[in-house]
Amino acid sequence: MKATAERVALSTLIVIAIVALALALWKLKLVLALVFLAFILAAALRPGIERLGRAGVPRGLGLAIHYLAIAGLLTVALWFVVPRAVDQVQNALGGSTQAQIHQEAANSKGLKHEVLTAIDKRLREVPKASELLHPAVEVTLKVFEVLLGLFFVLASAAYWIFERDRAVDFVTSLIPRPKRKKVRDTWDLIDLKLGAFVRGQALLIVLVGTVLSLAFWAVGLPYFILIGAFAGVVEIVPVIGPIAAGVLAVAVGATESWHVALAAGICVLAVRLLEDYLIVPKVLGEAVGLSPLLVLVSVTAVGILFGGFAVVLAVPLVAVLVTLLDVIVRDVDPAEEDVPTVLFPAKDAEG
Repeated sequence: MKATAERVALSTLIVIAIVALALALWKLKLVLALVFLAFILAAALRPGIERLGRAGVPRGLGLAIHYLAIAGLLTVALWFVVPRAVDQVQNALGGSTQAQIHQEAANSKGLKHEVLTAIDKRLREVPKASELLHPAVEVTLKVFEVLLGLFFVLASAAYWIFERDRAVDFVTSLIPRPKRKKVRDTWDLIDLKLGAFVRGQALLIVLVGTVLSLAFWAVGLPYFILIGAFAGVVEIVPVIGPIAAGVLAVAVGATESWHVALAAGICVLAVRLLEDYLIVPKVLGEAVGLSPLLVLVSVTAVGILFGGFAVVLAVPLVAVLVTLLDVIVRDVDPAEEDVPTVLFPAKDAEG
């Protein structure tokens, strides 16, 4: 009886510890997501830093060069796009007052009537200036939280780039010697997949956003920069993002005419086919090795469980899990797996 009671007590303590750990991890899910995002960013930057290192550039300076290059590209893009996007927003509003919008909503028909009615309703619900103080404070706090999270990701990515090899050595030292090489190869393969995926996605975002903006401009779609930029950004969300971009483009085109709506839909379809059959195989390749169905299910599940922000991490997370299952369950040799290459040859990615 005493031995049984001890076993029951021990089992109970283990279950409580597991539940407590699960709850703690759930509470820390945002921090864990930011850390995982930092690891992904580090995986994307490491090949370029290693290449600069072989050219005699110190690792710290190489990291600074990459961060400055990213900041410079974003600044140029914002400088070019934002003023034109603001102009298009102003044109969309047409300089109309609330009374004019209400009058146009009452006299219009069809889709235009629905859109203007919705805008008029929102304008009537806009709080007065005296009521905006508390929301403004909340917005300021949210902006501060976003900036803090961005700094955390950049700092963690830099730390991981410097300390990754030491961390891998420490982890593998805790594992029996015969398994150390396989663990290290698995870690390297995951790192390569994540890095290739991020670099490929970045290229696709820029390419799709630019091409669709130009195509929408050519067919006379209103607000072509806004819609093209939106189409590029939602490339981050596989499957669902491109569908949303296509629906938006057709809907906006329908406010002009069915010809513009049809042309916008054809543009989206053409770019999508070009991306699927030419760009993705050449640029992204089999970086994560996931089927479209698995991608769709994983994105949906992660979005439901963890919220919209986590959707960005759905594909990398599932890619890590699938790689681990291949190695552990299917006994795949990670050293023999094809190394994905995007922008950098495999030798650069391996350092």
